Amino acid sequence: MKLPLVLLAAAACAACSQEPAPPSPEPTAAAASATSAAPAPAAPAPPATPSPGPLALDGLGPLRIGEPVPAGSGWAEHGAQASDTCRIVTSPDYPGAYAIVEGGRVRRISLGARSAVRLAEGFGVGATEAQVRAAFPGFREEPHAYVAAPGKYLTAPNAASGDPALRFEIDAGRKVSEIHVGTMPVLGYVEACS
Repeated sequence: MKLPLVLLAAAACAACSQEPAPPSPEPTAAAASATSAAPAPAAPAPPATPSPGPLALDGLGPLRIGEPVPAGSGWAEHGAQASDTCRIVTSPDYPGAYAIVEGGRVRRISLGARSAVRLAEGFGVGATEAQVRAAFPGFREEPHAYVAAPGKYLTAPNAASGDPALRFEIDAGRKVSEIHVGTMPVLGYVEACS
């Protein structure tokens, strides 16, 4: 039996006009705040790296100009030494820094390219010659032993007094390539122990 076309169309329209199912109920405000109030797990904080402190005229960290290397400080000889009377010590706590020890006492502390240590004035290796001259006017200028001009040494005027003094090595780009604190004649050495 055939259904009249009108009945088929009416049945199809009835299916189309049915109301959609009601949406699922919204979570209540209390339920929503309970789920959003749970904090996300926090990432663990990175371990604190101790600040090495500034290089000062009296020393760096536990290392002091004119004193023996402190036992247990982490400063020690590593590798072959060029001399029995002049020794070089380094510390893993101060990458890019080394100290010269003569007569059993620290005579100079030096900062090189890898060092993040700064002076109390806020700058370190990589600073400009202009920054050095602004912070330390009156430093004596000498030609660099290995770097053509404008490479030079800038040395504190009191270096010959026997008191600890400061010396900068300036490279051809007019930037600080090394910083030294110590007493003469070791402060003026151009090749670590000589």
